[in-house]
Amino acid sequence: MTDHALRLLRQSRSAAELAAFPFDFDLDRADHGEEVRLASGGELTPVAGDGTGGTFFVCADGSVLYADSEGSAGIIGSSVDEALETVIGLPGWHDYLDLSPADGTEKILARVAETEQEMREDFDIDAERAELRGALGLPERSPVELIGLLHKALLRTEPDFLLLNAEEGGAYERLGRHPRPPLWEPVLARGRADLAELRSGDGPAAWDAVARDPLRRRLALRAAQFDRADGDLGLLRHLVRCEAESSMTDELRLGAVLVGLHGLAGDLPLLHEVRDTDFDTACGLSELPGSGAPGAELRQWALDMDASMFGTDPSDEPLFTWTELARAQGMTELARVALIRLLDEIDLGLYQHRIGRPGGTPEALDTSPLRGLSREFQELGDRFQALRAQRLFAGLQDTAWARVSARLDQARLERELGQLPQATATLESLRAILTDPRDTSLRLWHGVNLGRYIAEEHYALTRALADADLPEEARALLASADAILGELSGNAATGVRELAEETAERVRDLG
Repeated sequence: MTDHALRLLRQSRSAAELAAFPFDFDLDRADHGEEVRLASGGELTPVAGDGTGGTFFVCADGSVLYADSEGSAGIIGSSVDEALETVIGLPGWHDYLDLSPADGTEKILARVAETEQEMREDFDIDAERAELRGALGLPERSPVELIGLLHKALLRTEPDFLLLNAEEGGAYERLGRHPRPPLWEPVLARGRADLAELRSGDGPAAWDAVARDPLRRRLALRAAQFDRADGDLGLLRHLVRCEAESSMTDELRLGAVLVGLHGLAGDLPLLHEVRDTDFDTACGLSELPGSGAPGAELRQWALDMDASMFGTDPSDEPLFTWTELARAQGMTELARVALIRLLDEIDLGLYQHRIGRPGGTPEALDTSPLRGLSREFQELGDRFQALRAQRLFAGLQDTAWARVSARLDQARLERELGQLPQATATLESLRAILTDPRDTSLRLWHGVNLGRYIAEEHYALTRALADADLPEEARALLASADAILGELSGNAATGVRELAEETAERVRDLG
């Protein structure tokens, strides 16, 4: 991981000019033109650009990220030296992004030869390449080796180096479109290994290392969902009994289904015991057949549940299953990338629908994940993307109650991000909905928790405005908050009065 060649370029004007032309690595073109950042929050330093508007960035670990002007980005080297080896050794590298070592030597060399022959019509690429390599102390590598390095680098782009538009939050497309493993593969790897360990173990004592660990147990049950074996019944019974300690989970229901699929009436006492663990499990497994039911009825229940909720193809599982399990294992960036890509897809669908482009029909547009996306991003600690999802979600609600609830969460996120003017505007639009008589869904808001939450957010934002030394804005919002408090009734009002008094005192302190 070195930048030796970059230092030499900066010290030698002649070498820098040669790098700029014909190799299109120009130190004077480092301005990308739009603000960008890494989704992971890592350091990003622009060092050069090219004639097409693309930019070369150095990341915190020394890797070089290239972003073109068309909205694609990818790692092209593990260091500046390696990136320069590629740029100099393969001056037509943009045309080779689809190549990989699997294409074979003959195909790679033929593609490179065709491109470079066209270049030789305009300049002496071979002599200039040798001169620049010598000036920078770079080794001579074959095109095949360089394609291998480029391909390996491109595959490292995600999850740690996903590039975002800093203002809007959308992700750049992949620079190299080579297939990547689906999210479920790395997420499920531990579960598959544990399932194999469970199968090789001899009874509950050997199974407990996995079965008593809540995360490993969940992953093992997921692995068993997609790799079913007749000999698993004993370990499945043990996993289900242990999973009940976590109350009602999707994996508890899954385990019950996997046990039930064996169709043994003798398993009903265990499943009833699990169902009766607490109120939540009693509700979640309420449709279990009765204690005297035959095995065929248990199996039919399991078959129906399996068909409606589970199945054997991991690619059919909801994305949130895998992002939640990724997050639980500390695979934060894997989860973040998958969620941002999904949000981008929905955002694009909404845009196409608004401008009437083909494919943007209401029937083809599924916006239902937006609420879940906002929550998942908040669990990741990514309020920026959570707010992006929440704003889209709020704009799609069709009842006053839903619009107010969504705007309330939007205002909170804006406040937490320090976007105080935006939060103030959001609460203003929320109050306008409260006073609109055309939708009766809000007729009881004064006496329920929603009213309390509305008042609390008004006071929280008033306090934030005061702390930001915005006295006029704080006083104006305090008046609106007090007006809302005056409309609340019963416990809704009682729970807010202390906060209202503290906030008013804080505003008075502004003088």
